[in-house]
Amino acid sequence: MTDSGTSRPEPAQILLVEDNPGDVRLTKEAFKQGRIENDLHVVSDGIEALDFLTQRGDYADAPRPDLILLDLNLPGKDGEDVLEELKDDPALRSIPVIVLTSSRAEEDVVKSYELHANAYLTKPVDPDEFIETVRAFEKFWFSVVRLPPEVDNR
Repeated sequence: MTDSGTSRPEPAQILLVEDNPGDVRLTKEAFKQGRIENDLHVVSDGIEALDFLTQRGDYADAPRPDLILLDLNLPGKDGEDVLEELKDDPALRSIPVIVLTSSRAEEDVVKSYELHANAYLTKPVDPDEFIETVRAFEKFWFSVVRLPPEVDNR
């Protein structure tokens, strides 16, 4: 692909790791209302998330995400385990991870940052506030922050 300066930027690749269908729907709605081009990929548990990230099984052709939205309370392998494995992998550790969870527990906040999460957001209960939260971090991460290029350490 050539960069002529006139082509549209590639859509951001976002991986949402969320087992609650209502929160998935609200997140999709928030991104749809946003003005930033993105491709939202959704997996519903920690094992699927790691398969997606390492391109295993059904996810052999999965794109590398530019950003990961990670719920902590997941079936099977929980969000903390996913975060730990992700940040231990040299090929994946540079991908920013935003913990987006219903947990307000101080120990979850501390543990997430100890595992190198880039941000910790508590999901608002109100659907409109939830949508506004998603739109705010989308704008921040894709309009303000400069993301690292993909590093091939495999």
